[in-house]
Amino acid sequence: MRMEKQTRHLLHQFQIPRQVHHGSSGRQKLFHRLYAMDVKIRIVGKKKSNGGDQKWLEDAYSVYKKRLTPSGLKVETVWHKNDEDLLKNVNADASKGHAVVYLDPAIGKSCTSEKFSANMYRWLTEGGSRLSFVIGGADGLPPELKTAAASGRALSLSELTFTHQFARTLLMEQIYRATEIKKGSGYHK
Repeated sequence: MRMEKQTRHLLHQFQIPRQVHHGSSGRQKLFHRLYAMDVKIRIVGKKKSNGGDQKWLEDAYSVYKKRLTPSGLKVETVWHKNDEDLLKNVNADASKGHAVVYLDPAIGKSCTSEKFSANMYRWLTEGGSRLSFVIGGADGLPPELKTAAASGRALSLSELTFTHQFARTLLMEQIYRATEIKKGSGYHK
């Protein structure tokens, strides 16, 4: 409960006036929300620009991204061309104090959606409102990140094997579900 009040307070602090209307009803301010919490999904691979047979995954991802807009939680996918580029950027996030969570079915622990929600908000708090999820390419996480995952935050979405594009969409749904659990909405039953 206390964390929920802190989150609402943070979100209120990050609102700025966008437009001011003067009319017969007095002065009315409209607000434009700045995102108070930033989540990156770092993934090796290429975003398919033409969609192809993966278009449905991109469409599903976009639905959850749009639903997250009013929550104050900004989610961005950063595509990396190779493991070296992923490693360099994950290390940069960690050096800035961002919380980094590695997705790996062998090392990571699976959890319920309620536990994921609690963990996600704890990670955001620990990372100064900045959180990076790391998804490896077709061969999984590179060895250097597997070592970091074994000694740090590691998550398994399932014991099943998914394509990295599918894992990204599944993670996005769980991020959205986590915000709805936090709000106490009827989405999560």
